[in-house]
Amino acid sequence: MSEEKQFCTFYLDNHFFGVAVETVQEVFRYQEMTHIPLAPPEIRGLINLRGQVITAIDLRQRLSISKLPEDKLPMNVVVRTGENVVSLLVDAIGDVLEVSEEAYERPPETIPEEVRKLVRGVYKLEGKLLLILDAEKAVNISTSVAEAN
Repeated sequence: MSEEKQFCTFYLDNHFFGVAVETVQEVFRYQEMTHIPLAPPEIRGLINLRGQVITAIDLRQRLSISKLPEDKLPMNVVVRTGENVVSLLVDAIGDVLEVSEEAYERPPETIPEEVRKLVRGVYKLEGKLLLILDAEKAVNISTSVAEAN
């Protein structure tokens, strides 16, 4: 019998991502944030979440994906990595999916290198690929990816 894993899913551009459900604290709609002067471009600002100040990371910027259109607001996926609580800004929230370990594969070479650096692996689903984001690497800005020029 194969082991099942659960992932909280979300969308960025035309990509379907997931993070381990046990790392997700909560998801919510866009919230105003305070800009941080001189912060790296991946850090969009700070959010006050019921008295807890958390950093918001623009995953599009982090993965070298074009900016979200001006008329659309990102959603927040708040993840816990070690002692840190960080919000990942995404285009849209998906569902919690349970997938079989048998469907797991290493990231294919066809995925852009900027994305592959932050992806643990993929699951082949019916009609699409679920890219498993390494939340620890994604929030660690010192593992910065090459910026799109």
